[in-house]
Amino acid sequence: MYRVAEGVRSTHGQDGAIVLDIRQGQMFNLNLVGSRILKHLESGSAQPEIVEEIIREFGVSRHTAENDVQEFLQTLTKYQLVQSGIQSNHLG
Repeated sequence: MYRVAEGVRSTHGQDGAIVLDIRQGQMFNLNLVGSRILKHLESGSAQPEIVEEIIREFGVSRHTAENDVQEFLQTLTKYQLVQSGIQSNHLG
């Protein structure tokens, strides 16, 4: 499961979203689909739930939704805007 990283702020509108990473001082523009995916992440949705919502909202195939969501999550991870919840906090 992914979660939005600390220090990431976003504002969503009818055309997409603006995302600010206050730690790195970077700003990103998201299209409408990216905005919806990020909103679902912010509300704690898991990847399969997000895929279902993208299929429902945008009327795309499961294959397209799964690929787009996975690719977008990889991009968000690359820019350190999200973190995978699988990581362990244990030392040792």
